[in-house]
Parts: sequence; C-alpha cells; structure tokens
Amino acid sequence: MLRSTNASTTDYTPAQALSVSELNGQARRLLEMNFNNIRVEGELSGLARPSSGHWYFTLKDSQAHIRCAMFRNKNQELKFIPSEGMQLIIRGRISLYEGRGDYQLIVEHMDDAGAGALQKAFEKLKHKLAEEGLFDSQRKQPLPTHPKHIGVVTSPTGAAIQDILAVLQRRFAGIPITVVPSAVQGKEAKQQLVSAIKQAEASGLFDVLIVGRGGGSLEDLWPFNEECVARTIADCSIPVVSAVGHEIDFTIADFVADFRAPTPSAAAETLSPDKDDLLARLQLLQRKMTALTRHRLELSQQQLRGVSRQLRHPGERLRENTQRLDDLELRLQQALTLKLERAGNKLSQQHDRLKHHSPNQKLKELTNKNSHLETRLHQLMQGVLERQKQALKHLSGQLNAVSPLATLSRGYSIIQKEGVVIHRSDELASGDEVSARLGQGHATLEVTSVS
Repeated sequence: MLRSTNASTTDYTPAQALSVSELNGQARRLLEMNFNNIRVEGELSGLARPSSGHWYFTLKDSQAHIRCAMFRNKNQELKFIPSEGMQLIIRGRISLYEGRGDYQLIVEHMDDAGAGALQKAFEKLKHKLAEEGLFDSQRKQPLPTHPKHIGVVTSPTGAAIQDILAVLQRRFAGIPITVVPSAVQGKEAKQQLVSAIKQAEASGLFDVLIVGRGGGSLEDLWPFNEECVARTIADCSIPVVSAVGHEIDFTIADFVADFRAPTPSAAAETLSPDKDDLLARLQLLQRKMTALTRHRLELSQQQLRGVSRQLRHPGERLRENTQRLDDLELRLQQALTLKLERAGNKLSQQHDRLKHHSPNQKLKELTNKNSHLETRLHQLMQGVLERQKQALKHLSGQLNAVSPLATLSRGYSIIQKEGVVIHRSDELASGDEVSARLGQGHATLEVTSVS
C-alpha cells in the first residue's frame, strides 16, 4: 500500500546527454521531492543487520517488493526489533542509491501491523502438524553413532554442500557421502525435495540423511515450510537431520526431522566422529591393552615357575598310579564277591518264602467252592422256574374262566353298530347294518325287525 503526493518533472534540454551519475542524481532528487513523507504497509523479508548498525531489508506484498534501509540513528529509537515475516507499517521517503541506481525506501519509523501472510501460514501449519503428533520426541529416530553412508538432499552447487564436505574432510574423511540433487528454492523446490528424499530412502544406500541449504530470506527457505516436504521427512524410515539456513532460522522441516542442526556445517559436525578424538581414544586403548598384556604375561610366568618347582618325574608318577590302580582292582574284586554272596543268600530266602506262600492250594480250594456254589445255583434256579410255571398255569386257568372269548366259544356273540357295542334292542332299528363277533370270525348282519 503506497501513499504519496503528486509528482513533478525536472526540466532539461532533450538534446543534452546526461552522464549516469547526473541521471541518478536527478532521479534521486525527483523521488525525494515528491515522495518525502509516505506510509507503506507490507511484510518484512531478508532483514540484514551489519556491524554498522544500519538495517537493510525488503518490504513486500503478494505482487511486488521494495528494498528498504533504516539507518542506525532511526532504528535505535524503536521499542522492538522486527523479525522475518512481520507485517509492518513504515513511514519514510523514497530515494535512489546513486552508486547502483537502486530504488529504495529510506525508513524513518516503523510499527508492527501484525504477522505477515507467510508467517501466518507458517504458524498455521506448525500448529496443525503439532496437533497430529509429528513433532513428538517419541517418534524421533536415533542418529547412527558412526554413519556408514551419508546422503545429502540439497543443491549440488550451493554453499551448504561445500560446508558439509569441508567439515567431513576435516573431521573424518572416510565416511562416504552422496548428494541427492534438488532445488532448494523456487516453485519447483518442494516437489524436487519430496522426490529426492523418497529416492534416497528407496535406494537403501544411506543410514542417515541431511536435508538442508544455506541461509536466505523467509521466501528462500519457504520450500522447507511446505506441508508435503514436512510429511515426507516425517514418514522417512531413515533418520533425517534438518540443516536449513542459519542458527536463527527455523522451518517446519526442523520440527519434523529427527534432529535439527542450526547450520549445514553443524549437521556434518553432529554426524561425523572427530578423527583426532578417535585416534586419541585408540591410542589410550592400545596403551591399556599393552599394560594389561604385560601384566598377564608376568602372572603367567610366575605361575609357570611355581608349577615347575612342583613338577615330578613322569616315571615316578606312573609307578604310583599303577600301584594305585592295582589296589583299586583288588578292592573292586573283593566288593563284587561280597555283593554276589549277599545277593545269593537273599535270593534263597525269597525262594523259601515264595514256596511257603504258594497260591496253588488256595486256588484249589476256591475252585471246589466255586463248583459247589454253581451246583446249588442251578438247583435253586430249577426250583424257582418250576414254581413260576405252576403259578402261571393257575393264573392262565383263572383268566380263561372270565375271558369273553370263552363265552363266545359257547355260542354267544358280540353285536356292534359302527364300532359301538349294542346292549339293548332299542339301540337298533330295522334296516341297520351291524357286525357280529363270534367265537371264531366275524359276520355282517342286517336288522329286519326289532322287538
């Protein structure tokens, strides 16, 4: 947003040729005369604070940007120090740096107008991924103590790879390192970073990755704030070291990575062991091993001397062992003989006891008793059967005496009409069909008259 007074022109003869210095001088005066007290709102980017105390930065919006300078005597009056991505309202004047012909805004005062668009996007994505747990320390992978192969996802022509190589050459030149090339700024950078990280992971060559670049403005570092890059780093199965910008620069990649190094050089320092330190440790271990070996040798020599003094002629030891063997053989024979005698006596005693308690007699008695009981059982069963037969015969006679079949056999019959037994003549009518059960067989009859 730009506010200014009306501009005017400076007269000069069209045929007159101006030097570059004269042209820049006239342009500066023209700008300062017509834009000497304006207010501009925009987002701060690329703040530089050299030792002179002056501040140099860029003010931008979504479509344009302008270089700004705020000199020491002015910035010392501020009650805050602006940071990358801040939305500012600036009061100042337009000028032109004649030495380079650069158009710039000389800042007299600035106020904080709230966070800039990029900074808001940064905070929004940071909050979203934090809520998902992508920043949790529990999911961070440990870095290898002694990497076997380091992959570096960065620009092959940037300063970052040169810094990494210089540190590794100084500290431990034996670690293999491979650059997986990718753009690190611009529109294509985020997709190239995602592809490079996935390519490095799929190759199976590396046990750790460095993903980073050198310093720059918030816009330059923005590919490392893209959600797709952050999720690719979070999903990577290889430990990832984020090394983006300088120590004061923070990106989303720093939070999702397994380890954040403030600079590419610091990443190389973290992953590479110090060869001088390793050499010193190795020499210390060598001295300890030498001293321990010398001590063990001295102990062994002392033990050998002690054993030598106790050593006897093998012939004498052989004679003693032979005599001892003979003695043991005699004692063994005596013990076996005694044991066999005892076993024989015990066997005889057991035989006598077994003979005395033989089961043959008992078995014979039980056999006789069983035969006697079997005979008695047969007699009792015959008696019971005979009595049951007589009782059955008697009951059969009684049953036959009262049986209706016996009555039928004497010439009587049973008359039924439709399955119902007829007891009286008034239960019939002339023309009824009835059945008669006789002593032997059945007959169907028709009633001709009833009396």
